[in-house]
Amino acid sequence: MPGRLSIKQAVRGMLKLQDSGDHATMIGIGPMSPNLLQAAFELARDEDFPLMFIASRNQVDMDELGAGYVNHWDQRRFAADIRKAADEVGYDGPYYLCRDHGGPWQRDEERNAHLSEDAAMEIARRSFVADMEAGFDLLMVDPTKDPYQTGKVIPLKVVLRRTVDLIDYLERYRREHNLPEVAYEVGTEETNGGLTTTDTYEEFISQLKPELERRGCPMPTFIVGQTGTLTRLTEQVGHYNYRNARELADMAKRYGVGLKEHNADYLDDVTLLEHIPAHVTASNVAPQYGTEETRAYLKLCDVEQLLVDNDLCGDPSDLRHVLLVKAIKTERWRKWMCGGDVNLQVDDILRDEELSLQILDISGHYAFDDPEVKEELATLYRNLAAQGIDGQRFVVEHIKRPLRQHVVGLNLTGVTTRIKDVL
Repeated sequence: MPGRLSIKQAVRGMLKLQDSGDHATMIGIGPMSPNLLQAAFELARDEDFPLMFIASRNQVDMDELGAGYVNHWDQRRFAADIRKAADEVGYDGPYYLCRDHGGPWQRDEERNAHLSEDAAMEIARRSFVADMEAGFDLLMVDPTKDPYQTGKVIPLKVVLRRTVDLIDYLERYRREHNLPEVAYEVGTEETNGGLTTTDTYEEFISQLKPELERRGCPMPTFIVGQTGTLTRLTEQVGHYNYRNARELADMAKRYGVGLKEHNADYLDDVTLLEHIPAHVTASNVAPQYGTEETRAYLKLCDVEQLLVDNDLCGDPSDLRHVLLVKAIKTERWRKWMCGGDVNLQVDDILRDEELSLQILDISGHYAFDDPEVKEELATLYRNLAAQGIDGQRFVVEHIKRPLRQHVVGLNLTGVTTRIKDVL
């Protein structure tokens, strides 16, 4: 946004804060719903920190590629709705539209169709162009999803080739069409709970830098490194490694870039606080916020049932059941399961009440945009409002709980002002 702190400036300021004995870790927020946008903007307004909204291609993409499961957003509708959400709560600080895991085969259907590399790369280019034209600030170029390399780490030379080819194409397109400057995020491999060694990290950076320079392309703003975080079910099942995180952060800083960490959901307070001396520049959190919103809806369903039991509500919603069935049928929960549960069949799950509720907890957010879910939610809100309960406000405040934990643990309060002071 013109006249505001760019994401490149923000990261440069974060790195300078370390030199003055100060530090914070920016947070990348998976934009799971309009309620989450509202919660994030309200908190950022009150606590003075910049926001990064990290949208995967499954969540937000071009209409011709199927749009996204979140609010049926394409890139332009996503940008417009975020601007509207900021205006409605009076937030005038910096926020950034970020493409999370852009690249070939990053939509589930492309991977399942085993598209050729040429076809997948061409779709990735089109999607990235739509990002730039909609005003995205940060593009994560992630070529590590590959249906022909399932279960394997993609060779470094392949990751480098695809990464450089995509950035080169995007920079040439951007200049030719007089589009604003964008920042890039890259990585060496998928986040799977392991650790990125400093040798691997530096090898990637040291080979990437001259290739980008040769083509007149900028260095990335973020380089992803694995610090041991891993999300499964609704838990943090990884093993965070402070020493490794600090070494990766120091390595990235020597090249003038920030260390970006993924899968930082459900971290405890101690681990969050460790990020400050570890100098992690940014961490991504997504499914945790979706789960918190689902839990808020289920609590409201419990209140509605109490109203029914006490003859205070004659026509209750069916939100709990409809959301459960719709969420399970999306099958998007499979990525968060462990072991053989990845292959569970939908009909078997629906016959098992305990398992159904577990998967609803994981994946309710995948069905928030379903028309039937929206209809039942409207009924729920009306029933609660008749008894003086603002259901939507409760949901927003419920989402703020983990957001506030991250703001405190990652030392984000006042960081926008602190960044501006050191630039």
